[in-house]
Amino acid sequence: MSINAPLGATCLGDGRAGFLVWAPLAESVAVHIVEPVEQQVLLERGERGYYYGETAGTAPGSLYFYILDGHKERPDPASRLQPRGVHGPSQLVGPPVFSWTDKCWFGLARQDLVFYELHVGTFTPGGTFDDIIPHLEGLRELGVTAVELMPVAQFAGSRNWGYDGVFPFAVQCTYGGPEGLKRLVDACHALGLAVFLDVVYNHLGPEGNYLGDFGPYFTNRYRTPWGAAINYDGAHSDEVRRFFIENALYWLREFHMDGLRLDAIHAITDKSARPFLEELSTAVHREADRLGRRVHVIGESDLNDVRVFRPRVAGGSGLDGQWSDDFHHALHALLTGERTGYYQDFGSLEHLARAFRDGFVYTGQYSLYRQRRHGFPPGPPDEGSRFVVYAQNHDQTGNRERSERLSSLVSFDGLKLAAVTVLLSPFLPLLFMGGEYGETAPFRYFTSFSDPELAVTVLKGRLEEFSAFGWQSGVYDPQDEAAFNQSRLNHELSRKGYHRVLRELYQLLLQLRRELPALAEPDRDNLEVTSYDREMVLLVRRRQGESQACIILCFSDAPLELNLPLPAGHWLKRLDTGEEQWLSGGSKVPATLESLGEVKLELSPRSGVLFERLKETGVKPEGGQV
Repeated sequence: MSINAPLGATCLGDGRAGFLVWAPLAESVAVHIVEPVEQQVLLERGERGYYYGETAGTAPGSLYFYILDGHKERPDPASRLQPRGVHGPSQLVGPPVFSWTDKCWFGLARQDLVFYELHVGTFTPGGTFDDIIPHLEGLRELGVTAVELMPVAQFAGSRNWGYDGVFPFAVQCTYGGPEGLKRLVDACHALGLAVFLDVVYNHLGPEGNYLGDFGPYFTNRYRTPWGAAINYDGAHSDEVRRFFIENALYWLREFHMDGLRLDAIHAITDKSARPFLEELSTAVHREADRLGRRVHVIGESDLNDVRVFRPRVAGGSGLDGQWSDDFHHALHALLTGERTGYYQDFGSLEHLARAFRDGFVYTGQYSLYRQRRHGFPPGPPDEGSRFVVYAQNHDQTGNRERSERLSSLVSFDGLKLAAVTVLLSPFLPLLFMGGEYGETAPFRYFTSFSDPELAVTVLKGRLEEFSAFGWQSGVYDPQDEAAFNQSRLNHELSRKGYHRVLRELYQLLLQLRRELPALAEPDRDNLEVTSYDREMVLLVRRRQGESQACIILCFSDAPLELNLPLPAGHWLKRLDTGEEQWLSGGSKVPATLESLGEVKLELSPRSGVLFERLKETGVKPEGGQV
C-alpha cells in the first residue's frame, strides 16, 4: 500500500474507491459502506499506522463510516462531506467536475488587498454561498479586492461562527457544500476579487470531534483556551502535520483559494526545530508557485512578534503577514473611552501613533493588563502590507457582552473618523461585513450544539471571559436561535440616510487609496507620524516618490485651532469629513493651502482631513491659506 495517496476517500473510476486513514491507535480498521449498497471491507495496515483499502461498486454519493477495532463506528477524519451532520456518515465525493472559468486568474499582489470579512450564515437571509454572489458586484464597486470567509469547515448543528469545526476538509452542508463554495470563488474571480478562507489549526470543536479515537492528534503537554492542544511536536506529530498541511493545500487545489487566514496561531505550541507554521507556509508557497498563482498566508497572533512573517533565514515563520489587534485597540479606546479588560493598556493618542509607526503598540513595554512586558522590538520598518488593520472584526464585535457594533458605541462622526484612520493607514485594511454602511444589528456569538451540558459549559465560559471587562448584565444564551437571527445584516440600510452617506465615504476613501501614489503603496519607510496629545490630533504624512499626502485625524470632541507643520508647497484638500456633504456641520479648513512650512487650521470635532501636495506648475492655487 502507498501512504502517499490522498487522505480520506478517493474515487478511482469503474465503481472503485480507495480509502486512506491514519489510525495508529486501532488494531483494525474497516470501511463500512452504509448506502446505497451495504458492504464492509477490512483495510490493510501499513507503516506509521496508516490503513488503506479499496472497494468495488462504490459510486460518488455513497455513505460510509470507519469501524475501529470491530465495534467503534466513526466518520472519516478527512471527510469531504457530512450530509447528515457531524455524527452521521461521511459521503464519497466524486472527482472534480466543476467547470471553472478562472483560468486567467493569477491572484493579487499583497499590497493590493482590501479585505472584507464575512460570515456566510448571517451575511444574507438565505445564509448560503450562492446567496452571497449577487452582492459581489457591490463589494467590487465599494473598492474591496478580497472576500475573507469565516471558517466553513463542518461544525455541529446549523449555526456557528465556524471556529467549532470538527471536519477540516468538509465544507459546511447548510452553506451549500463544496459545489456552492466553488461557485462563489469562481464568481469572485470573474469580478477580480480574491478569496481568503479562515482556517483553524489550533484546536477542533467540542462536538463531533472524533480525531482522538484514531490517533494522537492532541497532547496534554500543552493547553489552549479551548482544551487540549494539537500535537505538532510530540511523537507521531509528522502525521498530524501532514493532516493539516494537506488540508491547507486542499483549499488551494480544489477551491482555488487565494489565501488562508490562520486563526489564533499564538495558541499553537511547537518547540520543534522546524515549527509547523514554517512547514505550512513553505508548503503553501511552493504549491502556489506550482499553480502559477499568488497565494498569501496571514496569521492571527496576539504576541506582537514580527517573526511571524520574517523568513526562516531571519528566524521567522515565513508567513505573509498578520492581524494587528493593537491598532484596533488603540483606535477603539480613543473612539469609545473604554478602559476595561485589555483596553486598559490603551487610550492615549501616542498609542495610535505607535501603531502607525510600528504596526503594534506594545513592542516590549510593560502591559498593565498582562502584568508583564509584552511584544517584541520590531527592528527596521517592515512593509506596511505585512499588517492587517481594522476598526471592527468578528472577535472585537461578537466577543462583547451585548455584541454591539461600533455604530452603537460612537457617533456618526466617530464612524467616519474610524474609516479614515483605517483606510488611509499604511497597512492592509479589513472591513467587517456591514461596517461600511454602519450596520446596527449586533453580531452575536451563536451555537447550535445538541449536547445540553456542552451548551451550559459554553455559556459559563462566556461569563468568565466577560468578567475581565466588568460585563455581566447583558449576556445572552448563544444557543438561542434568536442570537443567530439578530445577527443577520440588513443590506437595505446601505441605501438609506446616513448609512448611504457612510458607504459613499468608504467608497471614496478606497478610491483615493488606489489613485494617490502616496497612499497606494503600503510603505512605512516614507511615513511620518506626529501626535498632539493635548489637542487630540494625529498628523500622518505619507510620501511615495513625488507624491505626498497629509492625513489629519482629529479625535477632539470640540472644534479647535492648531498650527501644523506642513512641507512647503501647494496643497489640495481631497477629503474633509467635517463638511456638510458628509452630514457634518461644515468645515473651516480651506480647499487649498500654500504652506511655507507651517499652517494654522481650524478643525471640526471628530473629523478626518486629507491633503495632497500638488506638483509645481508655476501656478498658485486660488483661495489658499498661508
